Amino acid sequence: MPVWERSSTTRVVPPARPRKLAKVPFVELADGRLQGVVSSGSDTGRVYVSSIAAGTYAFACSTNNNRPCGGARGTFCNHIRALVTEAVLQYGAGRVARYLKADTPDAEPDAPALVSAMAATRPAQGDTSAAAPVFSRFLRHLAYLELEPTTMPVPEMHWFPPTRAVA
Repeated sequence: MPVWERSSTTRVVPPARPRKLAKVPFVELADGRLQGVVSSGSDTGRVYVSSIAAGTYAFACSTNNNRPCGGARGTFCNHIRALVTEAVLQYGAGRVARYLKADTPDAEPDAPALVSAMAATRPAQGDTSAAAPVFSRFLRHLAYLELEPTTMPVPEMHWFPPTRAVA
């Protein structure tokens, strides 16, 4: 068993390139989707939860309280395009393309080429059922960012066993 599977810590992969968090504060490759939270371009108090399914590229975009995105009518909206752009900055284009199972002519495509290749398949609009869990993880992520730096255990994560503990 590798060391990281026996400990309560995991290796953090550094971002491929630095990115600004104002437009897309949260992006993840999880649950068979590229998903994240994207700020509204017109209302500073509104955010959208956007996602693209791996393989089918079915996309969904809605506000955090499940109001549909007006721009996602039959094709990727600007929120989804911004999500792909930031995912490429965070994880690298090759990793995002492999995760989404996107076939592109380039071995290391850029974000517009990746969006173009997926949009060319005319993906269906998916359901917005993933919006609530994604937004919840985003809020939990924000709460951990507000904690003071410490080397002491975080109380919410106390259920993790200490390293080298005998069961």
